[in-house]
Amino acid sequence: MEPLFLTLKVAAIATLAAFHIGILLAYLLAHSSLPGKKLVEAFLTLPMVLPPTVLGYYLIVFLGRNGWLGKWLNDWFGMSIMFTWQGAVLAASIVSLPLVMKSACAAFENVDQTIENAARTLGSSEVGIFFRISIPMAWRGILAGTLLAFARAMGEFGATLMIAGNLPGKTQTLPMAVYDAVQAGNDSLAGTLVVITSAAGIVILYLSGLLLEKNG
Repeated sequence: MEPLFLTLKVAAIATLAAFHIGILLAYLLAHSSLPGKKLVEAFLTLPMVLPPTVLGYYLIVFLGRNGWLGKWLNDWFGMSIMFTWQGAVLAASIVSLPLVMKSACAAFENVDQTIENAARTLGSSEVGIFFRISIPMAWRGILAGTLLAFARAMGEFGATLMIAGNLPGKTQTLPMAVYDAVQAGNDSLAGTLVVITSAAGIVILYLSGLLLEKNG
């Protein structure tokens, strides 16, 4: 079940990246009153509504061998993430980031501001407030968003296909293995992979729902 192990690896690394970046962005957005806040939030949430192929196209334009950043990486370091599992990680990170960010942002906004202000009055730094007050009080929402991000990363198909391809043993994740099995008429394998993917999704959504219910 090589596609399963690759999917778990890609989803885990992508979720870890989305977790750290998403929490930071969520905290900044939750505590920001800048006029352009909604525009920034809309831009960061865009991967949730864009067709995966459109997102994949953007990644190719930016990171392809002739892309803005991809050409520079290839010319100077001989690096390319096209058709690699690292490219799959990047695609999964981008599509799952908004789930962490939106959930964490809502959780941070529900933190009692009087407690944070009291800590500032007592001389606590913003970093100290973040780790000692904001995170502990918002952890359920953050974890729920992280679980959803992991499920989304496991199910990523379109953007991953465009930037990482569908190479068995190299970039073929579960969704792509299902597609290949259906195309080859291997209904038994396709059914097994679908059951595994669906079961994982149900468990993650159930746990996420419990966390959000308790957080509410």
